[in-house]
Amino acid sequence: MGPGDGPVLLPTAMGALTGGGRSADYSYVIGFVVRRLLSAIPLVWGSATLVFVLVNAAPGDPFDRLREPGVSARTAARLHEVFGTNRPFLTRYLDWLEGMVQGDLGTSWSYRQPAAGLVRDAALNTLSLAGPALALQFALGLAAGIAAARSRGGFMDRGVSAAAAALYSVPSYCLALPLTWLLAVRFGWLPVSQMHSADAASLQPLPRLFDTLRHLVLPCLALVLPAAAGIALYVRDQMRAALDRGFVSAARARGLGGRQADLRHALRAALLPVAALFGLALPALLGGSLAIEVLFAWPGLGRLAYQAVLARDMPLVLGCTCLASLLVVAGGLVADLLAAALDPRAREAQA
Repeated sequence: MGPGDGPVLLPTAMGALTGGGRSADYSYVIGFVVRRLLSAIPLVWGSATLVFVLVNAAPGDPFDRLREPGVSARTAARLHEVFGTNRPFLTRYLDWLEGMVQGDLGTSWSYRQPAAGLVRDAALNTLSLAGPALALQFALGLAAGIAAARSRGGFMDRGVSAAAAALYSVPSYCLALPLTWLLAVRFGWLPVSQMHSADAASLQPLPRLFDTLRHLVLPCLALVLPAAAGIALYVRDQMRAALDRGFVSAARARGLGGRQADLRHALRAALLPVAALFGLALPALLGGSLAIEVLFAWPGLGRLAYQAVLARDMPLVLGCTCLASLLVVAGGLVADLLAAALDPRAREAQA
């Protein structure tokens, strides 16, 4: 492989993706996004329909938890009439489908509030946790993986590899327990649970923000460390493979320093497969945040879905399912756009 066979420079690819003075590239981006959004419709509809069928097929009465002791059968029947669960299955399904298209998820059976508002507020809380966690896990994973690859066989390589393998083997909810004991119970540096302190509403904006950040640290660490360890191991392997390719040796032969050759050429070649991890990281983060949100009483989408399943609150379960499906599709879309930005060959393959 000659020097000209290496990866296309990132600025060139980014310019091609975002336009670079050529309207055809804008058309590609718009067309690609539209195609992915259209393909997301059957995915979201299919997953929500499956959940709708399973929840309806589950045995038992969904309103058992809403009844007070001594409630008559007539009052219980009135609950089914109010929430429409005594209607035929197909009628309920079509009504729910029409409401979902219009953005109306119905009324939560357990909270007695619009399900759309509950899901929206919980999703914002989840994003406030998952957003920093996603950024940190890729930042730490990339830095550790690059350092290990450039120190092949050295102390840094062995140390990072051993630590990453150990952390990657521990689930986030298992790691949360020792972190809570050490940082919250033993030293008392951080709060144990919740998103805000009890008196947070009376605080000024800046102290309130600091209070939220303190509550964010423990669940964020529990999510970040195992995921960052997996990314570090993957980046280390990809970076090592890139360093052995001919265009990196050719760049060094032309007088480019080792550090510049590694970061300018090898890193760009390694980033393309790493970009695909983003599409997997978002749904994995949502799945992991369910256990973390329950453990730390974080009022997010995972905790809301957990409570909705326990209560058999169908509008909430369906709302959480639809939003989770949309976030999975969004993660895949961003991953594909990153791949196209890093290498136009990936863009041509997706066209």
